[in-house]
Amino acid sequence: MSSTITSGQRFVLASVCAVAVSTIYAIQPVLEAAGSDLGLAGSTLGWLVAVGQLGYFAGLVLLVPLGDVLNRRTLIVGHLMLTGAGATITSLAPSGVVAGVGLAVAGLFAVVVQITVAYVAATSPEGERGRNIGTVTSGVVLGILAVRVLAGVLGESVGWRAVYAVLAVLCIALALVAQVALYSDARPARARYRDALATAGRLVVTDRLFLSRGLIAFFLFASFGTLWSGLALPLGAAPWHFGTTAVGLFGLAGLVGAVAASRAGAWADAGRARAVTGWSLALLAASWALTTRTTPTLWLLITGVVLLDFAVQAVHVSNQHLLTAAHPERSSSVIGAYMAFYSLGSALGATTTTWAYTAAGWWASCLLGAAYAVAALAVWTLARRATASLLVGPVPEPPSPPPPPPASASASASQKLA
Repeated sequence: MSSTITSGQRFVLASVCAVAVSTIYAIQPVLEAAGSDLGLAGSTLGWLVAVGQLGYFAGLVLLVPLGDVLNRRTLIVGHLMLTGAGATITSLAPSGVVAGVGLAVAGLFAVVVQITVAYVAATSPEGERGRNIGTVTSGVVLGILAVRVLAGVLGESVGWRAVYAVLAVLCIALALVAQVALYSDARPARARYRDALATAGRLVVTDRLFLSRGLIAFFLFASFGTLWSGLALPLGAAPWHFGTTAVGLFGLAGLVGAVAASRAGAWADAGRARAVTGWSLALLAASWALTTRTTPTLWLLITGVVLLDFAVQAVHVSNQHLLTAAHPERSSSVIGAYMAFYSLGSALGATTTTWAYTAAGWWASCLLGAAYAVAALAVWTLARRATASLLVGPVPEPPSPPPPPPASASASASQKLA
């Protein structure tokens, strides 16, 4: 049942998203230090990132649909505890294999983010849904970017293990707070897990809105991943030669853009989600023209980062608002399936940006990121035209007058009236 979510509850829910998603991305800024400590060869470091993403993808498919079957508050609390357990295993890992297990567990249960978004969508009144989703999902981008700053600072001052120790404590503390602060969100007794799993497959095949928004998310986060998985490469090279702390501080520029885009939820509540998507994707593509400039000053790059993160967050909020409004009774399954596109897009961007940089330098990575943005804009344009063609069809011709009755019938009728 819908209830007004207080500002304190929004803060708790946004914090859940920020901390949970941080357990997936915290390894990236300290990857080299972690690999050295765990005795891993440089050529095998990439799998430490990959196992967390694979665990996350599995959770999207298998765990998020549980939100349409079980009490979502209970799931939020339980998944936070298990995410903290994964972070604890990682912080204490004596070997690369054990660290990989911890990262996989943390990634698997970090899908508490999507259960949280579904909880917000289900418990918010109609006129507040977009604003609440915007506030809470801002925690996702904030977590991805802020953990780069945290990991960069702790990694150089205390050690990479401290990053996961801090995240473990935060997960457990938030689980206790969520149990006390959030409303119960019991699901209908008739809901079945098998049906929730089947929903995702049907959406891809039969739901035009879901497919278009999923494809937009795929290219959107491929563009996002291209920037944040590759930015350390030009900043660590000449003429800057920045270390992990300095590179991590660039996450602050992204935070500015992400916080500014929290307004997108209110725009969605006002019925402007589709328009916001269009101009935000155009802004995303344009931002890459600034991001490619790393010399002689970094101000153009910083401006591009702010604009890029603003655009990504605005589109992401709009997508989730439209999908949860269209499927209010299946919000967990819908969000989980939608985020599978996000996960695959992020992996594509992370993989291809290093390939492009190695082949031709930072300008090639930026060109690739812009191409992903243009692809997302093309999907939005095609979907909008398809919707318009359904709403505005050919004007129907007026019905033809009925044929005149046969002469014999007219005569009979005349005789009866006479």
